[in-house]
Amino acid sequence: MRALFLCLTLVLNASPVTAQETLGLAAPPAVVESGLLQHILPRFSLKTSVRVVADDAGAMSLNASGPGTPVFHRDGVTYFLRITDSAPRQQRFHDWLTSEIGKNTVDSFAPDGEPLFSARFETIEVRAEPTFEGDAARGAQLSLIHCGRCHVVGPQNRMKGLDSTPSFAVLRGFADWDTRFQEFFVRKPHAVFTQIQDVTPPFDPERPSPIVPVRITLQDLDAILAFVAETEAADLGAPLQTQ
Repeated sequence: MRALFLCLTLVLNASPVTAQETLGLAAPPAVVESGLLQHILPRFSLKTSVRVVADDAGAMSLNASGPGTPVFHRDGVTYFLRITDSAPRQQRFHDWLTSEIGKNTVDSFAPDGEPLFSARFETIEVRAEPTFEGDAARGAQLSLIHCGRCHVVGPQNRMKGLDSTPSFAVLRGFADWDTRFQEFFVRKPHAVFTQIQDVTPPFDPERPSPIVPVRITLQDLDAILAFVAETEAADLGAPLQTQ
């Protein structure tokens, strides 16, 4: 029995042991000294068997500025994770830290009962301002001729628009002003009296235009859009809050 025990001991001691993979992560002193890394790194290692340690010369790094992937923030400072794209183990840490589990792990670090870091970022959609290559000066003339019958186009017809129709300055203040103007000929009431050459079908003979028709080309519309793009938007104030 003693010989058998000794034999098994020798066999076990001779068995190869798979070394745990180790990655180095460099981080600013504010992150290291906060204790966040001691909170998140063991949890990642437990999940993946990939060991990550704080190392000033690490292949991965957390930085208080880009480039990189924003992973968490504190006191107005956003920290970015930089990895080597060709390193799959680094990519694994990146994917974990930016996953819902990783974010929850960061958010749960609250040594004094209050979270120190947040992995949640406000998403702000920035809409690119559209540009148009039409002749703005010609667009101003066309707007007065065709649109000035109902809309205040500018100072030129300030007292001639209808009270029930918004001015160009008011329309310019809408976030989707460009879409409204590009599609104006299919919007009420324009569709019943507007003709765009090679775009809109002819009026139904049994339902003619109720007023003198607006007849323009796509080039004319481009010119009008270029003019409106240069028009100063009216201050519409803060949007109404409803409950």
